[in-house]
Amino acid sequence: MSKGFYITTPIYYVNAEPHIGSSYTTIIGDIIARYKRLMGYEVFYLTGTDEHGQKIAQAAKEKGVEPQQLCDELAEKFKELWKDLQITNDYFIRTTDEYHMKTVQYFVQKMMENGDIYKGVYEGWYCVPCETYWNEDELEHDEHGRNLCPSCKREVQLLREENYFFKLSKYTEPLLKHFRENPDFVEPDFRRNEMIKILESGLKDLSITRTTLKWGIPMPNDPEHVIYVWVDALINYISAIGYPNDEERFKKWWPADVHLIGKEINRFHSIIWPAMLMSVGLPLPKKIYAHGWLTVNGQKISKSLGNAIDPREYVRKYGNDVVRYYLVRDIVFGKDGDFSEENLVKRLNSDLANDYGNLLHRTLAIVQKQFGSVMPGYAEFEDIDRKLMDEYENVKNEYLALMDSYKLTEALERLWNFIATLNKYFDETKPWVLAKEGKMERLGTVLRLVSECILKVATLVSPVMPNTSAEVYRRLGLEPSFSKEFLDGWDKLGGRRITHGEPLFKKIEKLEKVTPQPDVRVEKTEKAGERTVQQGTPNLENVVTTDLIDIDYFKKIDLRVGKVLEAERVEKSEKLVKLKVDLGELGVKQIVAGIAKYYQPEELVGKLIIVVANLKPAKLMGIESQGMLLAAKSGEKLILLTVSSEIDPGAKIS
Repeated sequence: MSKGFYITTPIYYVNAEPHIGSSYTTIIGDIIARYKRLMGYEVFYLTGTDEHGQKIAQAAKEKGVEPQQLCDELAEKFKELWKDLQITNDYFIRTTDEYHMKTVQYFVQKMMENGDIYKGVYEGWYCVPCETYWNEDELEHDEHGRNLCPSCKREVQLLREENYFFKLSKYTEPLLKHFRENPDFVEPDFRRNEMIKILESGLKDLSITRTTLKWGIPMPNDPEHVIYVWVDALINYISAIGYPNDEERFKKWWPADVHLIGKEINRFHSIIWPAMLMSVGLPLPKKIYAHGWLTVNGQKISKSLGNAIDPREYVRKYGNDVVRYYLVRDIVFGKDGDFSEENLVKRLNSDLANDYGNLLHRTLAIVQKQFGSVMPGYAEFEDIDRKLMDEYENVKNEYLALMDSYKLTEALERLWNFIATLNKYFDETKPWVLAKEGKMERLGTVLRLVSECILKVATLVSPVMPNTSAEVYRRLGLEPSFSKEFLDGWDKLGGRRITHGEPLFKKIEKLEKVTPQPDVRVEKTEKAGERTVQQGTPNLENVVTTDLIDIDYFKKIDLRVGKVLEAERVEKSEKLVKLKVDLGELGVKQIVAGIAKYYQPEELVGKLIIVVANLKPAKLMGIESQGMLLAAKSGEKLILLTVSSEIDPGAKIS
């Protein structure tokens, strides 16, 4: 039987539409869920929406709709977003689900029967945006002396009403004992230390009902009281897996292996939720992981700041895998992080296009050219080969250990170090030289070993980049059914027919930022020069002009057919290739061209290209270029202009 693994995200409050910040935890959860499935676990991945409370009631009133209608609309938007982001959750819970509401009442009733709930009068401070009660000594204050919520910094209300209370103070010592005996219960460690500090200062009983609010779950046997939204929300983790009616299903998945949450709700999950579970006699979750906040370009995500961008805009522009990779690689999981589109592009150009994608591209180009697209076999291994294989085994073990401990950023960093090692191995073994010298057995061993390593990298990174890994599998002649079996052994690709295609990733030369803006149409008015902006269709008014030249000017340009004799990358440059080009009577000229991301050097040798032969020499990266080749570019695609039939080098184009 496969092992079970239960992972949850917080359930998202539906008072506003989702954005890149609210998607972060769900994407991280999906990566962990996919990783566990890869490792052979049967996974239950839960996410959903939190739909009760004063904020929802207020938001619905402002929109002029019933709270349930607002919840239905926004819950559907979360579901659609998770589908578009390819989130593989197994269930989506809503706290307005009938079964959940009955479970909440059952749970609270059981707490009452165990003597942990009593009736009293609450007088204290309440933050509506956070749906949180605060003690007097916890409040902050502004320059006008107003009492502020310590979490969101907004003004709190003084409430006095009859409430039911949970004897949270009763569980101070049991919780401290659990924290001390289970040092990994809350991570990262600095978040655990924050909770221990709260516990050591002593817990106070918690008000768990309201009488002034009706949008919530009624208290059992006292429907004038509505259960506090946080008590309601936390119980979703067990109602979603059948508690209390489906005992077999509940026992299969509980306790949860990890609750993924943001740091702002750590106290609810690491103190209140465990105390509630202790009250009804249920096991505590194995781990609560409280990650940091996500900002955008250094600013808190906010509609008023105009940075609450739908993550699908980034996905449409860069691809789902690129966004996922960036979120894990550039933002250290567990700490506060900043989403920067500039940094995303840097990661795309460097890590993905240059390091990973280019390695696959140049490897398969030679397999296609030298072995007819059939993966070659091995000859005798040399020391450099065995060293690479040993390095992979070390990387694999380190990567798996880091992923198991949720050190996702460090895991990717280690894997990309191995990709750098692979590129170094490729350059040191010089497969293009082996091909030129006719050392086909040695060439086959090098290409096969690099390809097997790329397969293992694609497997390891598949939880983060599932679409890219599927494409790598396809190009290597495999069905994209990721399995940990591909992580072991070196015999997965022998004789398979490969497919050499476009580069896996296209570099971004010029960044045009994603911005939250309305769809507009620009139309001319009757008055010359004036324009009005209307909502609706995009602007289709684009006028392109070019400067005209006469025939005499054109005749000054000496265009020739050139035959590429040699080609090699310019060291320390991602863009440049140095070519030796035969121009017939004009001799052999050296040309430096920025085509490295579109063509491998070995692909260029023998091509008949078109060259501007009378261009003044210029130096690029300290290397003299004595001409310029011609190419056509459309979007991200660049194609060299070549001659379709044989003609002598140096032939003049007119």
